Amino acid sequence: MARSPILAAMSDSTGNRVLITGAGQRIGRTIALELAACGWAVAVHYNTSADAAAAVVDEIVEAGGRASMVAADLSDEAQSQALISRASDALGPITCLINNASVFREDTTQTATRNSWDLHMEVNLRAPFVLTQTFARQLPQSRAGNVINIVDQRVWNLGADYATYTLSKIGLWGLTQTTARALAPNIRVNAIGPGPTLPHSRQSEDGFVHHWRATPLGRQVTPEDICHGVRYILDATTMTGQMIALDAGEHLGGEHK
Repeated sequence: MARSPILAAMSDSTGNRVLITGAGQRIGRTIALELAACGWAVAVHYNTSADAAAAVVDEIVEAGGRASMVAADLSDEAQSQALISRASDALGPITCLINNASVFREDTTQTATRNSWDLHMEVNLRAPFVLTQTFARQLPQSRAGNVINIVDQRVWNLGADYATYTLSKIGLWGLTQTTARALAPNIRVNAIGPGPTLPHSRQSEDGFVHHWRATPLGRQVTPEDICHGVRYILDATTMTGQMIALDAGEHLGGEHK
């Protein structure tokens, strides 16, 4: 991630500081590196993937940027409550929150348990709510802020699978719209609904290819596509309460995988 001295200096002069949950791997990692390359100081949140998070921080710092690791188990509310403060202590007041971390476990309305319900709701909905609260409280009144929630295209394309996961993401989409009204005009809140971007842990490579080929555009979504959406939201200063579905048209209807 080569970067010019001018961009390296920007991370110190612009005051743009972002906390990205789940930033050690997958989509979160790509967003962290992209925003660092654009001059943002990045708080790289992780839970169990400390080595991966350290590698992201090292890559950012070696390119002349600023980054810090912050650990938290988002299923533990006390740790979620403290996360923004810890990121601010490391980098200064956070001006953008990206709620990217997510639990994705398979269940149906018939097989879901209280444990699967609680895990999905705590990590995918309650933690973003708590983080948004604490983010808004620490943001200086003189600064504009952004919250970007990584939701899922399936909130516009409901199916019977992944029941409690889907319900948690529907809640996160509702939270996006509710907080967009509540936190305006200083803070904008928007969402991205990814489609088939990376194979999940129970999906074979062939299954993943079949998945994205079945979308209307017949294309795989890349992590870089998600980054383009993040950058668009940050630049679109009149946009709030919206979701961009970056899913090759999957939200228009089709099979779930």
